[in-house]
Order: sequence, then structure tokens, then C-alpha cells
Amino acid sequence: MRIERLDERTKKNLLDDLLKRSPNNYGQYENSVREILNEVKEKGDEAVFSYTRRFDKANIDASNILVTEEEVKEAYGLVDDSLLVIIRKALKNIESYHSKQMQYSWFDSKPDGTLLGQKVTALRRVGVYVPGGKAVYPSSVLMNIMPAKVAGVEEIIMVTPPGQDGKVNPTTLVAAKEAGATAVYKVGGAQAIAALAYGTESIPKVDKIVGPGNIYVALAKKAVYGHVSIDSIAGPSEILVLADETANPRYAAADLLSQAEHDELASAILVTTSQDLAEKVSLQIDKFVEDLSRGTIIQKSLDNYGHILVADTLEDAIDAANEIASEHLEIMTKDPFTVMTKIRNAGAIFIGEYSSEPLGDYFAGPNHVLPTNGTAKFFSPLSVDDFLKKSSIISYSKEALEAIHLDIERFAEAEQLTAHANSIKVRFEAESNLVNPSDSER
Repeated sequence: MRIERLDERTKKNLLDDLLKRSPNNYGQYENSVREILNEVKEKGDEAVFSYTRRFDKANIDASNILVTEEEVKEAYGLVDDSLLVIIRKALKNIESYHSKQMQYSWFDSKPDGTLLGQKVTALRRVGVYVPGGKAVYPSSVLMNIMPAKVAGVEEIIMVTPPGQDGKVNPTTLVAAKEAGATAVYKVGGAQAIAALAYGTESIPKVDKIVGPGNIYVALAKKAVYGHVSIDSIAGPSEILVLADETANPRYAAADLLSQAEHDELASAILVTTSQDLAEKVSLQIDKFVEDLSRGTIIQKSLDNYGHILVADTLEDAIDAANEIASEHLEIMTKDPFTVMTKIRNAGAIFIGEYSSEPLGDYFAGPNHVLPTNGTAKFFSPLSVDDFLKKSSIISYSKEALEAIHLDIERFAEAEQLTAHANSIKVRFEAESNLVNPSDSER
């Protein structure tokens, strides 16, 4: 990997490079996505089946688009029992963590008859997109469904592309069943997002769509946002390791590569205060790449978006980490908890040399659906909050309103919204006339 001194120029160049990976920079696909969305919106199932035959080479129709209980049972027979045990362990951790995020309605009443509060309600129906084809990510199934389940969502509709045989990967199906999906439909790509957003004869319209996908899925989610809600527009995966001279170079190298293997656009960055560590990590990476099964993909990722930056001070390194705002941030320093308190921007923070990023991907419990492309500066990981909505509650007695009604009327009149003022005023017309009959003519 390239080793550079950390300064304003190298930091700016790195940030510019990372932004090139954003889905917002792939406008050449938008017309195709828009065409698919419009076709599904107008023709419903007919368009969904047609695109599925075209893109997935699968003969899907109204009779087999919905996964049956028999197919789920068959999937359980094809999944190794030891993997099922692991899935259930991970699911328990994910449920436990997300249960602590749950919010509840609250009400605050006062003796004068004022009652204010907040009513928390789960979304009624959500859609979960799960990639298919060569990609099999049961961990993403768990991470997207479980927070919705904890939130109390009534219907969790999962969509995933089928294989050419018209079947869904058995591990994906088992994960969906274990997590609590209400229904699973065999459709992927932008057409699946359209079906969830607009509804078809077979697939019900949802209130929100979550889950990762390719550039077509990302742009489709962006296009339907506002018609339905979405979690985020996910970009390629990324990791930043923040380290000093005490870090283990072998661990740091292995963790950087754990994200570089995702795809050629993935980003792996080491920011360190130690030139010696930088050189050792670079050498260790070269050795690992020779032996790893996805070495070709890893090498292209590193060539394009792999960086080792050597900072003069730990404070400079921390500042760079906050500017980059990585999806995954590992802290491998002498005092990692103190460093953690200075981190403002990161999707997930892994503290200490035994808190490797894959721990969060699969097992620890926090969600692995995280903000990418610098959006950790203002976005949060997927959580139970994403599946809840809040309504404000306001209740005033006559006595409570009477005490402040003139204030409200004057505020409304200051904004020249006389109908607003009148809505309050009419409730006290009788009292006003008794005091001063001319007041009502103001």
C-alpha cells in the first residue's frame, strides 16, 4: 500500500478520491433506473416478472413469486446445523442490543389541565432488500429485520433476487425465517424497490425500504424517497484503522483487508503516528494478499482506495479520522478509550486490538448497516428508531388555554395569520363580550 505523510494536501486528495465512490456520481444509470420504476408503477406484476426473466433468468410469476412454507422447510434441510446454531446466537445478541434502543410513549400532565406528550408508533409495513446472486449475506438479513421486529413492525416484507432455478438461497431463507420476516418475495434489483414503493398485484406497498444493494438498488431507493421512506443510500464499504506504535501490524493489516475484499470500490485506510508501523503493515498486507481467496479484488481496492497516512501527532491522526468519517473505525492505540472520546464522526467504533471489524459484522449485536461516504458526520447506524415514528400529543383544558389565549392571538396577528388568531379567539367570545363588547370587533 502507498505510504504518505498526512498533511492538508494528502487529506484533501484522499477525501476527493473517496467521494468519487458515492452513488450520487453514477448518473449514467439513473435513466435506466427511472425507466424500470415507471414500468413497474404502471404495469405492476407484469413488469416485475418481465425484468426478473431478463436480469435473473428466472421464470417467476404470480404462482411462485411468494416463498412458500414448503420452500422454507426445504431450506432448513439444506443449511448446516452448526451454521443455524451460529445464526441463532448472533440473532440473540442483535435482539438484546436493539431492545435497549426501544423508545416508548410519554405524557406530562399539569394541575391546570395541560397535557403534553409523545406517542411512539411502529411503522405498519416495511420492506427489506437483500442482495442475491453470488452474494449471500445472512448477517444482513438479521441486521435489517431484527430492529424492525423489536420496534413492533406488523409486516416485514423481504425481497431478494432468485437464482435461475427460481429459488432463493437457503441460508438467506433460513435467516429470514429466524429473524421474523412476514413474507419473502423472489424479486431483486430496481424492480424490487419499485414494487415495494408502489405496490403490485402480488407485492404490497410498504412504508419504508431498508437494506443494501448494487448501484441500481441504491439509485432506485434514492428515486422513490419521499414516496416512501428509506434507511440510506449506501455506498461501498470502508474501514479506517487509527493506530500508534503499540499496534500489532499483523492485526491492522488483516482488518484493513477484511473490508477491501468486499469490492473494488471498498476503501481501507490506516492513519498512524508511526512510520515503522506503516511500513510493517504494508509488508504484511502484501503477504496476506498472496494467500487470500479474493486477492484480485483486494488488490484493485487497495490500488484505488487504499491509503497509509503517517501523522506527526495523535491529535492530527484523530482530526483526519473525524474528517474522513469512516463507516468502520478501529482504534489501536495505547489508550484507545481516551481516543474514542475524541471521535466525533464514525459509523461504528471498535476499541482495542481484539475488537476486529468482523465482530461487528456478524456477532456482537450493534447494527452493521452504517453510514458511508462521509455521511457518518450526520447519519447514524440502522436502529430501532428507523422503524418508529412519533406523534406529538397536546391537550389543554379551557382554563389552561384561557390563561394564555391572548398571547397566542397576538403571536398569530404578528404573522398576519388572522384565521389562526380567530381559531383561538372564538373560544372566548362570550367572556370577551362580557368584559368589553367592542373587543370582538378588533
